[in-house]
Amino acid sequence: MNTLDEIERAVKDTAHYVSGNLANHADRSAGENPSGEAQVGGDVWADDLFFDAVAHIDGVGAYASEERADVVDCGEGYSVAIDPLDGSANLASNNSVGTIIGVYDAPLPASGRSMVASIMVLYGPYTTLTVARSDRDVVQEYLLRDGHSERWGQFSLPDEPTVVGLAGKTGERSDAVNAAAERFERDLKLRYGGATVADLAQVLEYGGLFGYPATTTYPGGKLRIHFEAAPLAYLVEAAGGASSDGEQSLLDVDPEGIHDRTPTFLGNEELVDELEAALAE
Repeated sequence: MNTLDEIERAVKDTAHYVSGNLANHADRSAGENPSGEAQVGGDVWADDLFFDAVAHIDGVGAYASEERADVVDCGEGYSVAIDPLDGSANLASNNSVGTIIGVYDAPLPASGRSMVASIMVLYGPYTTLTVARSDRDVVQEYLLRDGHSERWGQFSLPDEPTVVGLAGKTGERSDAVNAAAERFERDLKLRYGGATVADLAQVLEYGGLFGYPATTTYPGGKLRIHFEAAPLAYLVEAAGGASSDGEQSLLDVDPEGIHDRTPTFLGNEELVDELEAALAE
């Protein structure tokens, strides 16, 4: 078993436990994370669980989390960057949340081009784990239940896109983004729930476009490069789709800091191309 195998297994085991115990952490506040956003107790709890599971694996050299200000030195090996509970604000209303993990073969900060694996867990009506790895030719999905990981299927984006979800209030987005959103929404079903993993899962299943553009509240974009945008871009591109910050692949974004953000667009290549063209006008 190599290091990527061990990381994947540790994430599966931890995700099983998280899935069964989320209700205990649905309503507890926990201050602010290093980006100045409100934390719930589940954020800190999940981060501690994943740290204990992953940071001590031989071959893991660093652990970085959305919930921690600095990278934790673990020795020599891969750098693991994690959003332990994506969309945690959804817990109070009993909506879907997720976990996002990127494994980098470089010290952080680093671009997505140094990534060797990406894992996405969705805690919905049932729990799934989707993984893309540099040593595999397919994007594999697993169903996690009863303590077991059942190989469920392989992901490639459908050729015919069906759904679209562009975040941000209309009054806070640029005119170009609003015009593009209006065009997309004429032909595609609107799907946006406020948890990145859940929204992207719809795009992976049905084809389409997910995006979190720059807004007046988040002029540099809302999603963090290391923990969200780059790992999800790695997964989507491995599944035959495309990613963009509005001008280039998200894997080419070169962050200066561990908590840097970026505008994020993910989905079918033709829709991402159309979006980039609209923003360039």
